[in-house]
Amino acid sequence: MVGPLLAHLEELEAAYAETLRQRGNRHLEDHDVYHQCLTFAAAADHAAALIGPLRVRYAGASDWSIPLPGDGTTLLEDLRSLYLMAYAVAVTWTIALQAAKALRDADLKDVAGTCHADAEMQANWFLTRIKTGAPQALVVR
Repeated sequence: MVGPLLAHLEELEAAYAETLRQRGNRHLEDHDVYHQCLTFAAAADHAAALIGPLRVRYAGASDWSIPLPGDGTTLLEDLRSLYLMAYAVAVTWTIALQAAKALRDADLKDVAGTCHADAEMQANWFLTRIKTGAPQALVVR
């Protein structure tokens, strides 16, 4: 069952990276969002690449669904969507980390631990950006 999970994670990281690039390019005028999205996309690409060698050990095709982000019209909607997707990535890495511990697979544990921490940090960045941007977006006109 670890094989399908890793296949899902590979697809999920790739979808997350693509979404980050799309949303970053949509908000070029918000330099911090644009640059963080590109930085996070590179990290997601790297995480997907780290899964490849593990998939050799654990075969299987993904039978999980990928949470698709909403297509927002505002920065706040996009930040919310990216936060939810980043958190989905983090939670899925948590599942992989627990599997690694149960299997006593040091390689999977290292990758899952690192990638989980990265995804959680990214989700926290989006949440912080939401907290700072929401008052202005919703109250100030």
